[in-house]
Amino acid sequence: MADILIRGGTVVDGTLRPARKADVRVAGTTVAEIGSDLEAKPGERVVDATGCYVTPGFIEPHTHYDATMWWQDDLNPLPGYGATTIVMGNCGFSAAPISDDETVRNEIVGIFAFFEDIDKQAFVNELPWDWRKWSEYKASMTKNVRIPLNYAAFVGHIAIRLAAMGMDAWTRAATDEEIARMCELLDDACKAGAMGLSTNQLDFDGDDRPVPTFAAEDKEFRALLEVLSRNPGTVCQIVMDTFIRLNCPVTLARFARLAEGLDVRIQWAGIPTLDFQKPIVPDLQKQHDALKAEGRDFWTAYTHVSPTNTLSLTKSLIFAQSGDFVWHEVVAADSWAEKERLLADPDWRARARESWDTKAWAHAPMSNPDRLLLRNSDNGVGPMNLTLSDYMKMTGIAHRSDAMADWILRNGIKSTVHMAPYPMNEEVIVQLIRDPRSVGNVSDAGAHAQMFCGPGENMLLFTYYVRQGKITIEEAVHVQTGKLAEHFNLQGRGVLAVGNPADITVFNMDEIERREERKIFDAPDGMGGITWRYTRDPAPMRLTLVNGTPTFEKDGGATGTRPGEFLAPAPAFEYAVAAE
Repeated sequence: MADILIRGGTVVDGTLRPARKADVRVAGTTVAEIGSDLEAKPGERVVDATGCYVTPGFIEPHTHYDATMWWQDDLNPLPGYGATTIVMGNCGFSAAPISDDETVRNEIVGIFAFFEDIDKQAFVNELPWDWRKWSEYKASMTKNVRIPLNYAAFVGHIAIRLAAMGMDAWTRAATDEEIARMCELLDDACKAGAMGLSTNQLDFDGDDRPVPTFAAEDKEFRALLEVLSRNPGTVCQIVMDTFIRLNCPVTLARFARLAEGLDVRIQWAGIPTLDFQKPIVPDLQKQHDALKAEGRDFWTAYTHVSPTNTLSLTKSLIFAQSGDFVWHEVVAADSWAEKERLLADPDWRARARESWDTKAWAHAPMSNPDRLLLRNSDNGVGPMNLTLSDYMKMTGIAHRSDAMADWILRNGIKSTVHMAPYPMNEEVIVQLIRDPRSVGNVSDAGAHAQMFCGPGENMLLFTYYVRQGKITIEEAVHVQTGKLAEHFNLQGRGVLAVGNPADITVFNMDEIERREERKIFDAPDGMGGITWRYTRDPAPMRLTLVNGTPTFEKDGGATGTRPGEFLAPAPAFEYAVAAE
C-alpha cells in the first residue's frame, strides 16, 4: 500500500463547510495532511484530481448485506459509487442471536429471506452458523468475511425475540424471565460493538402474520430501551408503517412515550416522501418538530428515491405485502410446472380477480395497470415495453389479473413485470436533506436484488438534486457522510480531516451518473446453481479509498482489495474538525 497525494481537487469535507481547493495526503490508513500546493514525497503516488471533488467516502446507512456479504464479498457495485461503509441489521432482521433449536434458527432465516428477497437455502448453506450470541456472530464475521467496505450492524429484535422465546415469539407477550433474557442478549451485542437495536412495526409475512416484534408489549420495549441507555453511543431503529397501513403516527407517539426519560437515540422510519403518503405527512412532521423542540434525540429516516418494483414469480414479497395472497400462491409454489398450472387454472384465476379487486391496496402495483410495464420476456415472444393496460386493449382481455397471467404464460414463467416509480414529494425531500435530525441515503442495498438495485442510488443526490440546483454540493456530501457518521457515532468517519481514517472518494461531476440497472448472473439460486440479480455499471468514481487502500479506480474498475473493517459506535462521539 503506497502513500497517496491527491492533488489539485476541490475538497468537500462532509461538515457543510464551503468547498475549497486543497490537496490531501494519505499516509498508510489515515489522512496525514490537507493543504495547498503540497509537494509529493519520494515513493508517494500522486493522483491528479483537477476538476474533481475530493470528499469523505459515502455511508450506506440502511442495507441488508448480512447474508449476501458472505457469498458476494465484492459488494458490487458499491465501490464504483464511492461507498466506503455499510450499516446492516436493519428492520429488526439479523443473523444473530440464534436459538440452539435448529427449527427456530431456520425461522429467523425464513423471515429474513422472505422480507428481503434473499435466497433461503443460500442463507443456510453459505453461513457457518458457529454462533449463538451476537458477540459470537461478530467474532465469526470479522474472522471469516473480507469485504471492500467498512461495516457496522444493528442486532435485530426479531432475532432476539426468537432466541429468547422460540416459536412463541410469534404469538404472545414475553414473560418477565424472557424479557430479562432478551436484555442479556441485547447487552451482549452492545458490548461487542453492535450499533444498537433494530425493531419492526411494519411487516406482515406471506401468511399475513405480523412479524414477532408486533407481539412485544410496552414493558418489553421499555426494558430494551433501558439497556441501550446504559450503552452510550447506541441507537434504536424503529421501522414504522408509512407504506401499507399508514399507521406510523400512532407508532411514533407510542415510542416517544416509551423513551421518555432515557438517554437513547431513536431512528424512526420516517417522514415519507412519496405522493400517495401525503395524508400522514403533516401529523408526522408536527410530531417530529415537537420532539426536536423538546430536545428529544429522535431522527427521521427517509428516502430520496422512489421504489421501482419488479414483479417476479421466482421469489417476491410484493404480492403478499400488497394484500394479494392469491398471486402469492404462485410465488410460493415449489416448481415451475405448478406455477404454470396455477396461472392457467380457471378457479385460481377467479380467485385472483377477486383478490385484485377487493384485497390489494389502492397504491399497489396490481391496482395500477397503466404503470405496469411488460418489459422482460424470458422467451422473447412479447409483446414487450408496453403497459399492462395497453396489453388489455390489444388482446381484449377484460381483467388486469387475467391479462398479466396470459402475458406471463406466453412469455415464460421467469418473465418479469416492472412498475414505474411512484411520484415523489420533492419539497419534503429537500426539507429533510436540510433537517438536522434526519437520516438520508436510505437504499435497502443488498436486498431485493431481483426487484431493484439499491447500490448507486446515492448518485441522484448529485446528478439530480445538485445539478438541478435544489441543494448544494456541500449538502449532498454532508447528507451521506458527516451527518450519518454523527448519527451512528462512527468516530473519525464521514469527515475529511487530518488524523481520520482515509475513507475518501474522488469524482468529477461531469462523469458520474446513476447507471441503468442490468442483470448479472452471479447469485446462488439455492439449488446448487446460479441465478441473476440487478447491478449497475460504475458511476464511476475516479478513486475510492477505504482505510487508505484503493477499492475502485476509474481506469481499472474495482481493484479486488478487501480493506473493510468492522466499526463499532463511539461511546463519546466527537465531531471531527476539518483542517484549514
